[in-house]
Amino acid sequence: MPINPPLPDKAGTPSFEARVQAALRNIEAVSDHNIYLEVFAEEALERARMLDERRRHGETLGPLAGWIISIKDNICYEGHRCSAASKILEGFESVYSATVVERLLAADAVIIGRTNCDEFAMGSSNENSAFGPVRNPIDPERVAGGSSGGAAASVAAHTCDVALGSDTGGSIRQPAAFCGVAGLKPTYGRVSRYGLIAYGSSLDQIGPMAHSVEEMAGVLDVIAGPDDYDATTLEGKEDFTGLAARKPEKFGLISSFFAHPSVDPALQSRFQTLRTQWEADGTTLLDIAFPYTDHLIAVYQIISTAEASSNLARYTGMLYGRRTEKAEDLAALIRQSRAEGFGPEVQRRIMLGTFVLSSGYYDAYYEKAARVRALIRQFFDQVWKQVPVVAMPVTPTPPFRIGEISDPLTMYAQDLFVIPANLIGAPAVSLPVGRTADGLPVAVQLMAPPGEDRALLEYALYLQRRLSG
Repeated sequence: MPINPPLPDKAGTPSFEARVQAALRNIEAVSDHNIYLEVFAEEALERARMLDERRRHGETLGPLAGWIISIKDNICYEGHRCSAASKILEGFESVYSATVVERLLAADAVIIGRTNCDEFAMGSSNENSAFGPVRNPIDPERVAGGSSGGAAASVAAHTCDVALGSDTGGSIRQPAAFCGVAGLKPTYGRVSRYGLIAYGSSLDQIGPMAHSVEEMAGVLDVIAGPDDYDATTLEGKEDFTGLAARKPEKFGLISSFFAHPSVDPALQSRFQTLRTQWEADGTTLLDIAFPYTDHLIAVYQIISTAEASSNLARYTGMLYGRRTEKAEDLAALIRQSRAEGFGPEVQRRIMLGTFVLSSGYYDAYYEKAARVRALIRQFFDQVWKQVPVVAMPVTPTPPFRIGEISDPLTMYAQDLFVIPANLIGAPAVSLPVGRTADGLPVAVQLMAPPGEDRALLEYALYLQRRLSG
């Protein structure tokens, strides 16, 4: 169980300041978990007092008035540091705010701090942070997941109401599963990426993590919508308020994922119980064999590292961030600044990406990966003609111990079941569905067609209520 008490109820709270004070006490109680890289304590308290004062004067407040929100350390906030948990951005202070931050503030939310993450969002355990790993609030000897491990842990430890993370290949859903909270990756383009430090530009998406579907929907309603600063955002503003729990008449189960040999027996047992419940509810279950399982990791790593190689080329030690003091000429300055600033995993992925884009290898690797990505998209286009939503595992195992996985390929395999949603741009949600005999969280993932975020949340709300009832 989380070691901190829940925050005072948002509904009808007599004092926003008291809620922030409770959050700060909970942050202090888990200070050794390395969840936050920076806490905006005085700023948050001052903003809460201002909201309290406005309410006393009868002013109409925004839809997120007094909601306490943490932001991942790759989301820019004007006048605040943003490092992507990397030494190469040490001392960098953002000169503008991400669109999502501006929209949160306009809705009267209170931003409590920036959370730890894998460096440049590259990792599945939050052990790649230049500032050390995040400890899971459920078991401090275990990882919180990645790359948004600090975000998930900040919710699980009741230090905030909602956390914003980013999801390139499961980086919201996987840590949410490991920490026993809910996590949503919206449709690609549903939420502006302006102000998000880029990893893989065709894959990245900002999304919320919370204790409930309703809280995620409340934040999504505020941060979603078109943005002139991000040409990839979808047109039109969809309403995510007033969700109605929707029971799917038909449910697709990616059976080749549930039966995958990497799935831990403890998770298999819980998934079988879920299947029995769904069948008892009268839902028609369609088993779906996914034919590209063995190619997922390779396709994702080729595409994401290629995009990362391009995006991270801007960090040269010239304009901002770390600049070496050892170089004697321009070439050495750039080379040495990058060598000192980037950690091992980031360097590994930059080299992989540079290789697959290099002359003579582009056709052999990147172009083939892009073709398989198209095949995966076509496969799911056919699936959506049969079912409105599919279920699959989030992770193959419960949260593992810090330092337990040292082999990069084994670590990459943790992302196997979360990658499809990013490759096809679909919305997907991770929901806690119980615990193992050891008390570790188990989660299930629901995925809907691109653009069907509201329907996905309503299916998730039905499952949430079914499990709690």
